[in-house]
Amino acid sequence: MTRPVRRALFAALLLAVVFLGFTVGRRRHSARAPEADQGAPLAVMATLPNSSPIDSPRAVVIHKSERAVGLYLNGRLARTYPCALGSRPLGHKQRAGDARTPEGLYYVCTRNPRSKFHLFLGISYPNADDAAAARGEGRISPEELRAIADAIAAHRQPPWDTPLGGEIGLHGGGTSSDWTLGCIALGDKAIEDLWDQLRLGDPILLRP
Repeated sequence: MTRPVRRALFAALLLAVVFLGFTVGRRRHSARAPEADQGAPLAVMATLPNSSPIDSPRAVVIHKSERAVGLYLNGRLARTYPCALGSRPLGHKQRAGDARTPEGLYYVCTRNPRSKFHLFLGISYPNADDAAAARGEGRISPEELRAIADAIAAHRQPPWDTPLGGEIGLHGGGTSSDWTLGCIALGDKAIEDLWDQLRLGDPILLRP
């Protein structure tokens, strides 16, 4: 066999090896693709702070920027739902009427089966941090600060009639646009699912 023939055979063999590796790699990638595609909308749910409450038996994590609600059962993401927010969705709620959705760690503080938006799971806004910040800026009185702090310490519904506002919660009504006054709106079937799963006191983490 002449040297040019050997070189040609070697080049052909090398090309075949490269092509085979590329083909196998594509097949492996394709085999993983459905899982990756299915998990892509949930990827943000896996990125949680160390203070996350998802080790609780039941918890909800809301990613405002993703318009996504994640239900965690026994520390594992069980399912997700699309949501809508207040009509001014950016930033943390600070006062009554600002149409913003809160950010921070709260809990389910009320359950209303006769809501005009199907079902309503109240969120414990304002919490102690909200109240302390507002008092430091002179937006609430010492008495209002004490009333909020006492309710949170007792794991009750905080006062909803202070300048900070209230009556924030998860409810039905649809997710086509950011239309609420600060609540988290879901589809009616989704809020039915959360209603069945969640109990008073279960943590709710709202992230930007």
